[in-house]
Amino acid sequence: VTFLHLLPLLLSVAGAAFRRPIPATFNVLSYGASHNRFRDNTKAFLGAWNDACERKGGGRVYVPYGTYMLYSVVFSGPCNGPVDFIIKGTLEATSNPSKFFTDHWIVFKYVDRLRVAGGGYLLGHGDAAWRYNDCAHNSWCRSLPIVSSFFFIGKLLLFVTKMLQYNWNDLVKREYENAPADSPNTDGIHIGSSTKINIRDSIISTGDDCVAIIAGSRDISVTRVHCGPGHGFSIGSLGKSHNKEIVSGIVIQNSTLHRTQNGLRIKTWAPSLPSLASDIMFDDITMVDVNNPIFIDQQYCPRPPCNAKAQSNVQIKNVTFRKVRGTSSSKVAVKLQCSKHVPCEGVKLVNINLVYRGPEGRVESSCLNVQGKSYGLQLPSGCL
Repeated sequence: VTFLHLLPLLLSVAGAAFRRPIPATFNVLSYGASHNRFRDNTKAFLGAWNDACERKGGGRVYVPYGTYMLYSVVFSGPCNGPVDFIIKGTLEATSNPSKFFTDHWIVFKYVDRLRVAGGGYLLGHGDAAWRYNDCAHNSWCRSLPIVSSFFFIGKLLLFVTKMLQYNWNDLVKREYENAPADSPNTDGIHIGSSTKINIRDSIISTGDDCVAIIAGSRDISVTRVHCGPGHGFSIGSLGKSHNKEIVSGIVIQNSTLHRTQNGLRIKTWAPSLPSLASDIMFDDITMVDVNNPIFIDQQYCPRPPCNAKAQSNVQIKNVTFRKVRGTSSSKVAVKLQCSKHVPCEGVKLVNINLVYRGPEGRVESSCLNVQGKSYGLQLPSGCL
């Protein structure tokens, strides 16, 4: 699959109070930025960024109230100190199709101690770009932009994000992200090759995974996140192109899903490269009319042709689903389809209460090539 994390309609940047003194401030208006929505402000923003980044001891880029058109831009370090990027206004992407075909909109990279906050908005105009996503039938499809990306960032305090890669010690919280259910491949938060990330207190409505955690991710925590619409919380897909880049130490807790395509999902390709997904906890999750509420899918193949006899080589082990309750929109509410080559090990179902009220009969569970145990209430009846 080619992952195209397309622009959502709107992202909000939550305000934040920082304990350290306000550093030297570089206001984008002082660099020629304009509230004119039809004028590109990239040069002005880069000017403010460069001065803040180069100042000894760091600086603060300040975007006051107003709407600022911004084309694709990269804010790059290394910097001479910590940098704050405070957005009070609205950053607006272009709706000009000739500017769509790039892999990013706003990028931060090679920065230590970066803070992004302010209470403003990122207006992506995703609905203008989604029609150009033809990857389902075009293997030469062109990239469409990610809203915001963070590469090689140390000690990031982040209050809005689209994609995180090669980061550590990251915090994402108080996010509101909105894209309609039929928007193509609009992952909410997409994490890869990252460690020690906490996602908290967020509302994500999108057309793909609300949170996707892929190869090389360790010690990731998702807490009090509401997902819907969307494809749910996903570990993977794994095994397609990352050999032995494991995923471990994942906790998704105290969260809700509302009318999503999937609920709590681990997905791996078949056939696949060898890899490992281990020590994963889904805890205290509420679902409302969720299709595939609990789903381990080691035959993941979103587009034909698919080989039904192929087996995944991704080992899944030590996975716990605990206190998962609510309603399922499908009869099989618990579906654990593991690999014949490397069966799932150490899977636990603890106090599961999922109700199905559709026309197909009683709620059911299905298990294949999985070793584990069930404890407490089991609705549907456990198949372990």
